[in-house]
Amino acid sequence: NRERADRFMQEADCAAVYHNASSRFTDGGQFGVGGEIAISTQKLHFRGPLGAQELVTNKWFIHGEGQTRE
Repeated sequence: NRERADRFMQEADCAAVYHNASSRFTDGGQFGVGGEIAISTQKLHFRGPLGAQELVTNKWFIHGEGQTRE
């Protein structure tokens, strides 16, 4: 049900979590941030001197109705 899906999505430790949608939507262009050069799989993706901006990460919540991407 939707309540359990929302709880799972909040607690999942990942960058993008999906409910009734294909993970093939994980793409910078689909998220509206432009084409990516690479995808970071690290918890903290920045190297070198760190400021407040570099400590921020994003988590994407995608809700669908069974859509796929071809």
